[in-house]
Amino acid sequence: MGVLQVLIADDHPIVRAGVRALFDSHPDVEVVGEAATGEEAVALSRHLAPDIVLCDLRMGEGMDGVQTTAALRALDPAPAVVILTTFDRDVEILGAIEAGASGYVLKDAAPDAIVRAVREAAAGRLALTPELSERVVQVLRAPRVRLTEREHEVLRLLDQGASNPQIAKSLFVAEATVKTHLVHIFAKLGVDSRSRAVAVARERGLL
Repeated sequence: MGVLQVLIADDHPIVRAGVRALFDSHPDVEVVGEAATGEEAVALSRHLAPDIVLCDLRMGEGMDGVQTTAALRALDPAPAVVILTTFDRDVEILGAIEAGASGYVLKDAAPDAIVRAVREAAAGRLALTPELSERVVQVLRAPRVRLTEREHEVLRLLDQGASNPQIAKSLFVAEATVKTHLVHIFAKLGVDSRSRAVAVARERGLL
């Protein structure tokens, strides 16, 4: 394998500079470009055809990391994508992998771990730490929770701190109906309180 060409996509200039400096000490990796948005990353990748795009998960306005990953993987040739982010919720990790990411690394990882992830992705392997791999497997094994559209509406209002009367008023239903929806939501999520319902819903990407 020759020199790996990497494009860095992150909306923070200081992060891009830090990653570039990291790779400067590794002669087998060359940074060929930088992008501040997902759209810019796709445009530059179409022009530069890098081997790897190191992409943040959240980049302010426009496409997020998952959308950017999907767009990058649709290119021909398609670069491998490694997510480099501070966000480590299971649903975000799984979403990135489902979109086609070859790796997922947290920004507080050791510098060598970031370089290793790029090399692993370039070799066609999934670059995940053992801990993240185990979490992904657990999420995949967990049964998918399916809420109705109305249950989603109740859950979103619950997340906003709305009381039963407020939810009823917002949805133009009786309070008894709200209570029934909450019973169903609690049962599907395996929880027994409003706060746990919101917490578990967030963990599973329902909010």
